[in-house]
Amino acid sequence: MTYLDLIIDLFKNTPRQGPGSTAESLQALALMDLPNEALTIADIGCGSGNATLTLAQNTQSKITAVDLFPEFLDQLKINADKVGLIDQIKTLEASMDQLPFEKNTFDVIWSEGAIYNIGFKKGTKQWRKFLKPKGYLAVSEITWTTNDRPKELNDFWNEAYPEIDTAANKIKVLEENGYRLVGYFYLKPESWIKNYYEPLALEFDAFLQKHDHSEDAKAIVKEQREEIELYKNYQDYYSYGFYVAQKIIKTPSSN
Repeated sequence: MTYLDLIIDLFKNTPRQGPGSTAESLQALALMDLPNEALTIADIGCGSGNATLTLAQNTQSKITAVDLFPEFLDQLKINADKVGLIDQIKTLEASMDQLPFEKNTFDVIWSEGAIYNIGFKKGTKQWRKFLKPKGYLAVSEITWTTNDRPKELNDFWNEAYPEIDTAANKIKVLEENGYRLVGYFYLKPESWIKNYYEPLALEFDAFLQKHDHSEDAKAIVKEQREEIELYKNYQDYYSYGFYVAQKIIKTPSSN
């Protein structure tokens, strides 16, 4: 197995591939003034589909669930079939920066904890064309919650993801790329610890045993343990911000 294959193998059976909760997905959904009719939704970077299923259960929608890795999509289909939602969900194996959609296709584009793969600015700019006029974008994105941070934390995240920024600057990016902010909020600590990190940590021993404690497997577990410890130590300084914005209709004179 390659290093990437091992990472997928660790994460594919976890309930979530990033921080979040059903309650926070519904909180974001409630910020939208959606018509009471059938909707088209794209869930980009859906992983094994926790948010996808929440959207299917709480909207009249046809959802296109997009992920680069078929292992996650296979698990999503199993999960959807178990709860009788398979007919609402179409899976698509694709890169989020090469999406095969027509312009003005979706009422909602959703992406929890995944847009960092291509960058917040690039993702929001590229995906806008796939939204219908006045369609909604809902994304969760790693965000500083204070202006001043400990150097260790600042150095870690600026190396891992240089686009990490404050909510004010994330909102500015949205406004500069043809959206108006509808609302935003930060994920709660339990969405990180209880919903994401604790289930992930439960997989470590079995994962290491399965892969004979290989150097790559041990390195992956070490990285994850360090990230968990970092969050526990510095959770007051960063979180995921959940941003909900609406595509504005530009006038002919707009750039």
